[in-house]
Amino acid sequence: MTNAESQIPVLLLLDLILLDQETGRMLWKARNPSHFVESGRRGTQHICNNWNSSFANMPALACVDGSGHLVGRISKKLVFAHRVVFAMHKGHWPEHSIDHINGDPSDNRIENLRDVPHIENLRNQVTRKNNTTGVTGVSFNKRLGKWMAHICVKGKYTHLGFFLAKDAAVSARQAANIEFGFHQNHGRAAS
Repeated sequence: MTNAESQIPVLLLLDLILLDQETGRMLWKARNPSHFVESGRRGTQHICNNWNSSFANMPALACVDGSGHLVGRISKKLVFAHRVVFAMHKGHWPEHSIDHINGDPSDNRIENLRDVPHIENLRNQVTRKNNTTGVTGVSFNKRLGKWMAHICVKGKYTHLGFFLAKDAAVSARQAANIEFGFHQNHGRAAS
């Protein structure tokens, strides 16, 4: 749980947001004046009416950040939509990182979310955009004229060998993925 999350009760999420359990999409619920603070000459009812006419039944936490995750603000605190969906569904904030099993950071269906330690989340990543071979952990060494396979586990880089054929390097990396407990989706193409 993040510091911002610890300040937002799950009951407040349920009061503010309507969650579609099947799609993971969220809408802002209409609010009542108790959610607002009087400001100058404007009373809470006036502020509430303005807010409801602009935001009630509109997508909640629907801004996309640089990594494709949906984000927004609750009680002036930045929160990730996937963590809010998890909290609303489970009744508590996640303890660790939320992994999008299928690799799509905007797919917040509960069956696509799992609360895992960060190291486990790293074992289910899509192939990076700058990857030139199309296979995570496989590269071509021009100097040697051979394919190379490697893997990084708990911050430790492990060389898996040099190979004449790309397929052999890919096989070595796939075997290492299994040996070190990487998720079956690790290294898939980004959606």
